[in-house]
Amino acid sequence: MTESAVPAPNTPADADATKRPATDPGQPLLELRGINKSFGAVHVLHDVDLAIYPGQVTALVGDNGAGKSTLVKTIAGIYSADTGDYLYEGRPVEVSGPKDAAALGIEIVYQDLALCDNLDIVENMFLGRESKSRLLLDEGAMEDQARKTLASLSVRTIKSVRQSVASLSGGQRQSVAIAKAVLWNSKVVLLDEPTAALGVAQTRQVLDLVRRLADHGLGVLLISHNMVDVFEVADRITALYLGRVAADVAASEVNHSRVVELITAGRSGDLGISKATAAESA
Repeated sequence: MTESAVPAPNTPADADATKRPATDPGQPLLELRGINKSFGAVHVLHDVDLAIYPGQVTALVGDNGAGKSTLVKTIAGIYSADTGDYLYEGRPVEVSGPKDAAALGIEIVYQDLALCDNLDIVENMFLGRESKSRLLLDEGAMEDQARKTLASLSVRTIKSVRQSVASLSGGQRQSVAIAKAVLWNSKVVLLDEPTAALGVAQTRQVLDLVRRLADHGLGVLLISHNMVDVFEVADRITALYLGRVAADVAASEVNHSRVVELITAGRSGDLGISKATAAESA
């Protein structure tokens, strides 16, 4: 990852005011095809297709119970799909656990961030992956890598990489969690509700960071309920309705109201699942 960051666009908060034009994204970094997942008699995911492209933010949206968490855990290898294909950089792969996903270059930042308050930033970023020089921890190398990673993402609000995580604001904690995810040469980053419970300024900081990840060429999957955030940073939107993909469209081709209709009813005009399928799912 280069240390020079491309400045994030100063996009208006009005979701329909300014949109990035739709472009041909090329081959997905990560692609799921026809994924089905059941828990006993409950069929949670129905033939789900999902693609995450390099240099783009794909927003995964859906109501509670739509299957977002199950889909993310399937990507992470926590759950195994009953049927369907998992492709990485165009080739089929087997992901049977989080270590397999991480080895491919897939990192997930969960809503709880999984940071340890009693450790500093460096210790959190390298937790479980510490650099060693012979039998001792290479503190200097880890500090240097932590600084470079934060600098490459233009994170300027953190004074010292030796600050305790307990002393950080919500936005700063989210920035550390994201930096930790990209530290290991990851190519795909999944972000679960990264702006939840953040104030306006902290949300702005995190959204800028999300956009910079894509500007660096990573594939980003953003899971969010906040439509303003979605339209501000997303290139594509995948809407789930009761475990089915209601639509997978360029963000420039839809507006806030249509996405809400897809989330709540599975259809919006000419987009969405069939009326018969929607009635069956309900």
